[in-house]
Amino acid sequence: MTPVQITIEDVAGAPAGKTVKLIRIIGQLDESNVDEQAKSIYQVIEAVPQGLSLVFDFTGLEYMNSKSIGYLTDWYSKVSASGGKVVIAAARDNILDILQVVGLTQLVNAYASLDEAKAVVLQ
Repeated sequence: MTPVQITIEDVAGAPAGKTVKLIRIIGQLDESNVDEQAKSIYQVIEAVPQGLSLVFDFTGLEYMNSKSIGYLTDWYSKVSASGGKVVIAAARDNILDILQVVGLTQLVNAYASLDEAKAVVLQ
């Protein structure tokens, strides 16, 4: 199994009635681990059915396969349907290139820094 670490934490300063979670992914999301790792993010989405926004910190993400892109698209759909936002922060060039080629950056905004991404969802 390829090593990957996902941590999920609350982002302070969210407006009343809103919850913002930071999801930090370090390593590689691939066929050997993506299904298992996706479960923790679905649990967060199910636990906060309204007013949830997700900030994905991709600073340490080295690789993601097509299946992980599919999961990201599904998370975006579920969160945006309940009035929340999904943003990507600090993706490496190779990850950003993949997301742009498949058109995901037209749905999910990508920001150069974590602070910039947090500021957008905390508005």
